[in-house]
Amino acid sequence: MKKRVSFWLVLVSLCALSEMTLAGSMRCGSHYIADGGRHGPGKYEVLKKCGEPTERFGSTWIYDKGRSRYVLRFNDAGLLVAIDQRSD
Repeated sequence: MKKRVSFWLVLVSLCALSEMTLAGSMRCGSHYIADGGRHGPGKYEVLKKCGEPTERFGSTWIYDKGRSRYVLRFNDAGLLVAIDQRSD
């Protein structure tokens, strides 16, 4: 019984950690795009890996992917600083 509870506790913990890891990231085909402030990918790299966004509003790009909407924000230097995911 103790091993079974430990297994589920570890499994739930790993799932929670994976959700935290995915925060601030978006999957584009076989690529992951992650925000990174001064070290984030630039607009060109995002376009190359993800294609044209659904909408653009200056330095804010929106990608609609199924039931999720990703809002990407770039800084003045064109580097990706934030990705917010919104689900329907």
